[in-house]
Amino acid sequence: MHGTLLQPDGNPFQGRTRLENALYLLSVYLAPALIGLATLLALTAWSGHYPAGKGETLMFRVVPEAPVRQGSEDPAAALARLNGQPTFARFHTRLAETPFWIVFSTRAPAQSAPTMLEFPSRHTLDLRCWDARSLAPLGSGSRAGTDGGVTRIKAGFALAPGASTDVLCRMRFIGPAALSVMQWPADRLQLSAYEFHRNAGLLDGGLLVLAAFVLITALILRSGTYVLFAAWLVINLRMAALSGGWDIQWLGRNLPTELLPKIRLLTTALYYTLTIMLFCTLFRSDLARVGYGWLLRLAQWTCLPLVLLSLLLPFHDFLPFIWGATGICTGVLVFFLARILFIVPSRSAVWYSASIAVTLLASLYEVFAAALGMHALIGTVNSVTAALSSSLLAALAIAEQMRHEQQQRLAAQAALRNAFDAMPIGLFTLDLQGHLLSANPALKQMLGDDVLAPGRNQWGRHFSGNAWSSLQQMARRQHHVELELSSAPAPEAPQRHFLVKATLANGKIEGSLQDVTAQRVATEELRFLALNDPLTKVCNRRGIEAVLTDAIAQLEQGRPLTLAYLDLDRFKLINDLYGHAAGDEILKLVCQRIRTMLQGGQQIGRVGGDEFVIVMPDTAIGPAAWTCRGIIDRIGTEPYRLGDKAFQVRGSIGLIEVEPGAAIRDLMANADRACRAAKSTASDGLVVYERGSAVFRERQAELRLVEQLSAPDIGDFLFLEMQPIMSLSAPHGSLNFEVLLRMRERDGNVITAGRIIPAAESCGRIGMIDRWVLKTTLDWLSASRERLGRTQFVCMNLSGASLNDERFVQDTFAMLAANPDAARCLCMEITESVALHDLDNTRRFIDQVRSHGVKIALDDFGAGYTSFSYLKDLPADVVKIDGSFIVDMNDDPANITIVEAIVTLAASLGMRTIAEWAEDQATVQALAELGVDYVQGYAVARSQAPDTLLRFTSAAGFIQDEAMRSYVLTLGAAAAPDLIALAHPRQGE
Repeated sequence: MHGTLLQPDGNPFQGRTRLENALYLLSVYLAPALIGLATLLALTAWSGHYPAGKGETLMFRVVPEAPVRQGSEDPAAALARLNGQPTFARFHTRLAETPFWIVFSTRAPAQSAPTMLEFPSRHTLDLRCWDARSLAPLGSGSRAGTDGGVTRIKAGFALAPGASTDVLCRMRFIGPAALSVMQWPADRLQLSAYEFHRNAGLLDGGLLVLAAFVLITALILRSGTYVLFAAWLVINLRMAALSGGWDIQWLGRNLPTELLPKIRLLTTALYYTLTIMLFCTLFRSDLARVGYGWLLRLAQWTCLPLVLLSLLLPFHDFLPFIWGATGICTGVLVFFLARILFIVPSRSAVWYSASIAVTLLASLYEVFAAALGMHALIGTVNSVTAALSSSLLAALAIAEQMRHEQQQRLAAQAALRNAFDAMPIGLFTLDLQGHLLSANPALKQMLGDDVLAPGRNQWGRHFSGNAWSSLQQMARRQHHVELELSSAPAPEAPQRHFLVKATLANGKIEGSLQDVTAQRVATEELRFLALNDPLTKVCNRRGIEAVLTDAIAQLEQGRPLTLAYLDLDRFKLINDLYGHAAGDEILKLVCQRIRTMLQGGQQIGRVGGDEFVIVMPDTAIGPAAWTCRGIIDRIGTEPYRLGDKAFQVRGSIGLIEVEPGAAIRDLMANADRACRAAKSTASDGLVVYERGSAVFRERQAELRLVEQLSAPDIGDFLFLEMQPIMSLSAPHGSLNFEVLLRMRERDGNVITAGRIIPAAESCGRIGMIDRWVLKTTLDWLSASRERLGRTQFVCMNLSGASLNDERFVQDTFAMLAANPDAARCLCMEITESVALHDLDNTRRFIDQVRSHGVKIALDDFGAGYTSFSYLKDLPADVVKIDGSFIVDMNDDPANITIVEAIVTLAASLGMRTIAEWAEDQATVQALAELGVDYVQGYAVARSQAPDTLLRFTSAAGFIQDEAMRSYVLTLGAAAAPDLIALAHPRQGE
């Protein structure tokens, strides 16, 4: 973090002596300036070390070799064809691999010094020369070796003509060769060769040293980008060698002649690929911002095919591909460089752009020169200059990037130091002996400002237990866990708790320390509140259920368990009269008294405002009942005093014996049921349900029923029965009835709707059952319509849950629309409590079904408290008087009065009345005298199977009692008024 190599120079002369400042000035400023000046003078003013000058270009005539059946063309024949051909100073073969014949004449040297003829084309594979006058061989040569007066020099070949002044040569090429002949004094050609190889060595050495530097930097920094750049520099060197003509060797070693063409093609393809990849890698973040990603991906997709083609295609077939790809790639990269410089300019991008631009322009010019047959203006020195320039510019870009990265590291170090000092969590460094080496201000605040002082910097002295050994184990195992430590005991200082995270790095332990004392206290409080009531401090519902769960698990060992449900009687009055503050204080006192009565593992939990549950493990039902009576006495015998007020509180308890395998929900419900029974019936405030009592059997039956209703095949067990409804004005004039739901259990027992509906509502299956009832009823009415000619209405109950189910409501409308004839016979019964729960929704439903001809009956009328005030707002056709007013009505004059009032009110509103639960002739006679329109009950008939119902033509036909039959005959037989009255809805609706 504090390495000097990463520190900025700042003021370089600060803190140094005068001598040091002078030496620094000389070394850093003057010496580099002198080196730069000397380099500039050497390049511009000083003479070269190899004054070779330039050779003299000779004119020549050229023809391609004529095809022959065997071997090569005879020199005499070729010479004859050359006569009369035009002369050239430079001739492009245009990728032709056919041998060429040339003839030329040398010029007399200015001095008598020997001359040499140079054939400089680097694409020459071999040549053979003769004296054009005598056809005497002068020499031959190839990339494998030379003979006679032919030698290899620079990138091509040289010929010592001797006394010959006219020379005939046969030459063979590969690639875009440019054929030329130059005449040199022998000594100057040798100097030119020296200069050629010097330039090659300069380029090789410079770029290889730079590549090695970049590669070493890459290895140190573990950077793939620098590895890629080092490889690009080497390939750039090979491309410069290819352009300059010395690619036939590598590090002073000749490359195999037979592999040279493939090496050149592969070098070109790799250069293309690496240039694109270097560009994409260096400007990855910038390219994401400039857009046109598809264009760059198109260029990337050309790389692998070009590499593959360079290995498979011959030289002349591959060159058009690389030329086209190079042209396109150059345009793409130049386009992206321009956008990068315009959108996200940076000095590093400028240097990279300049480097790549030099390389691309030089390469592009080479390609166009070769492709179009132009005379290249850049020779060996210019190729070297282009390669070195691009490499140096790239090195400047790397230096700029390193400078930028250094600045980022310095900024990160400063930010890290600031964060280290400002971090609210303690940060520390320990040696392997447990001594603190560094600590931030937060750690010093936790452990003391002198925590780094000798004698106080030992880790273990600040914490209790084996703090140092535990920390060592965690750091060595590299476990990503936290270690909890407690502060060492100190007089008059509370114990504090800490969390430590540490790791072993570079022979030291680096870690963090966090004071979690407040969090631990808060966590313990939250853990307590999660299972306990915040007011009374006893268990809450979750806590007592956890206690009960553990106790139930002990039942398997034969240990008894009882459960008590306690409800404080009329406790709401205290809250209403004296406020909740007083009620809360009394609840605390109640819990304190109850706790004094509990022993062993017995626990109390608050599950409601004034409701409590007591779990008594290892307690049989007898001792548990004794304890509950004691609790009731303890609660109620002594008043509770708050200030100058005294409050008397009493409670009721339901006690049950718990069986193995019982569900907590069922146990709570059974205990609650026992408590409600204690509140209503028990004189001493306690009801005990022992194992196997009737309430348990009822609960088990209810659970079995819920399970059966949840089965997918429940429809196979449901069936309908019909109970006749008799008209008191025309008993034999109509066959009306109510549809009643029944279910046959798997053992054959039949369950009535009174048990089915609550169970279906509790398990969420009531909608499905109501759909089944409605569909089955409509289907049966449609199928039996011809036999139900005297049926005016068929009553059917709808549950409140279904009326609040929008899907059921829509399904109902659809079924009514699909069965219009049956719908006109239907009379839907809506209970008073459901209707008044949501009056607007009920009215909308009634209006919709009545549009299909359905009649509406208000069921169980009179059982509620607000029926009369809302009756005028409900568009009902029938009022079904609740059976509680009908049973034994002759023994209760109040019931007769109520029924009479309901009948009078319904008649005034245009509604018909039906009396339920009419069980004897006397009741029927009284109802008829009161003006009730219809009766339903055992006095007429019990519920019948649908087939049985169809055997009769009127409800009176089902009567079995002779006295009842005789009485019915006195009621009359006219049916028309009855039919008209109920067939049409109320007027004014």
